[in-house]
Amino acid sequence: MLELAGIIILGILAQWFAWKFKIPAILPLILIGLLVGPIAAEFLSDDGSKWIEPIWNGKQGLFPGEGLFYFVSLAISIILFEGGLTLKRSEIKNVGPVITKLITLGSAVTFFGAGILAHFIFELSWELSFLFSGLIIVTGPTVITPILRNIPLKKDISTVLKWEGILIDPIGALVAVLVFEFISVEGDSGFTKTALIEFGKIILFGTTFGFTFAHALAFAINKKLIPHYLLNVVSLSTVLLVFVESEIFAHESGLLAVVVMGMVLGNGKLENIKELLYFKESLSVLLISILFILLAANINIEDLMLLYSWKTALLFAAVVFVIRPLAVFLSTSKSKLKTREKVFISWVGPRGIVAAGIASLFGSKLVKQGVEGAEYITPLVFMIVLGTVLLNATTARGFAKVVGVFLKSSEGILILGASQVSRLIGQYLVNNQRHVVLIDSNQTNIQMAQELGLEAINTDIYSENLEDNIELNDVGFLMALTGSADINQFAIDKFGKQFGENGSFRLVTVDEMNDPDNNPKEGLFSHTDDFNVLSEVARKYPEIHEIEINDRDHYEDLIEATSKEDDIIPLFVKDKKGVLEIISSYNKAIENVEKGYLLVYLGKALGTEEVTSV
Repeated sequence: MLELAGIIILGILAQWFAWKFKIPAILPLILIGLLVGPIAAEFLSDDGSKWIEPIWNGKQGLFPGEGLFYFVSLAISIILFEGGLTLKRSEIKNVGPVITKLITLGSAVTFFGAGILAHFIFELSWELSFLFSGLIIVTGPTVITPILRNIPLKKDISTVLKWEGILIDPIGALVAVLVFEFISVEGDSGFTKTALIEFGKIILFGTTFGFTFAHALAFAINKKLIPHYLLNVVSLSTVLLVFVESEIFAHESGLLAVVVMGMVLGNGKLENIKELLYFKESLSVLLISILFILLAANINIEDLMLLYSWKTALLFAAVVFVIRPLAVFLSTSKSKLKTREKVFISWVGPRGIVAAGIASLFGSKLVKQGVEGAEYITPLVFMIVLGTVLLNATTARGFAKVVGVFLKSSEGILILGASQVSRLIGQYLVNNQRHVVLIDSNQTNIQMAQELGLEAINTDIYSENLEDNIELNDVGFLMALTGSADINQFAIDKFGKQFGENGSFRLVTVDEMNDPDNNPKEGLFSHTDDFNVLSEVARKYPEIHEIEINDRDHYEDLIEATSKEDDIIPLFVKDKKGVLEIISSYNKAIENVEKGYLLVYLGKALGTEEVTSV
């Protein structure tokens, strides 16, 4: 009882520690597991026993017999199911050919390159070498996100790294499962008729069970056959049922089945997909916390000593400094990414949850089967996981500065609300080469924004997920444009420091409009125009215009004219280089205004001096 409670407590403490110091949770989790396991047994215990013993050894231990491996299998199935839920077909198209090449060509380079290196450096069999290489294909998003969260980068770089990590997880797991099946069916004679038949059974039963049960569950949810309070637990039990049933019909097909099930559900029309994702995410955090302490604690000091040689350093260096850059540069050839951006993407390739979890499961099974060299699989993969996470977590920010991808100033703009006004302003800013992201909880507004080609996120302003979105790393301006004064102020208070380092602005309230002496410093555009006024002007005149400014007096005259005209609202001042400055309601008299600058405004055209409209 003490051991089980200790694992949960230590796991959650490790998660909190990772959140507090903004590092991947896998790092403290594995270190804690090694401390309470092999390190405690060798150096800290009087009788040479581990503080936490995952497998029952006659005196202590949590899981008897095969119990640990059953738990690991079920936990990984839930984690992979959650990964499948986040895998959207449309996102593969949106992120472009670079992502597609990274998860196909890049995976192939890693698979064959790392396999050849493992074979010749550690003299492993070809089958085991390629099992190792299949396991280290993945670069998990749960590891990359904390590393990149506080590094201001161009959106393209963050997007590539984020989506590579999401899409490649199930691919790496599938490759590892297929290689493992070839090894376990016939040993050294794996490439036989029997192995091919087993391979076909994995594909057949894995895809069939996953596809069928996904549609059955979606039907039951959408037809309200499952009460709301049972939705999450029924979904969880269905995932476990699919995994177990698929395993019964074809050994090792369960992981493929749950990935397929997650992908089908994630891409279908499921009304409660968000609730399902939140539940699975919370469950995955708990399982990951328990899983990695157990897996690291289960390693013996003899396994770690296998890595105590120059061969380990050579393999690690080759994977990180040769294989990863080769995969990235081949995958990004002829792309719009600059060389320094490719170099940074090559540097950031930490392995994560799936790699270590499946390695421990498969490695232990092959050792029990007596496969020669199988004892190397788990410690080698753990070495790659721990080494890459530690390397990237400690050097990514500095390396970004060295290669020149670190943004010195965040010029992206986050617009809260995706109403017609927000869409008009967002479209104008995008046309002026600014990175703009609109967020709204209204799916219709988001869809209309996306149809215009705008980047829009359907989320709740009160959700914690917004703070974790690494694609917002280059945002330095916050514009709260919703119809709720409370929400606008909440956004300024909560996200002003993170997303508004260059300026946080909100629309004025009705009370502020009626009180000239109560003009907030963060007031946006005009002291006399709130959301309702802006919306009415946008409805009548859905255009944004630019008019040239002759001199400072002319600018002040224009501002005065717009204040007297109900259907014109000034937005920005644009200098000769195209740099935009937001007009604040608190101080319309922007200091640096000269001939050649442009006044940008919404509404009815001022007259013949108009330059252009959007």
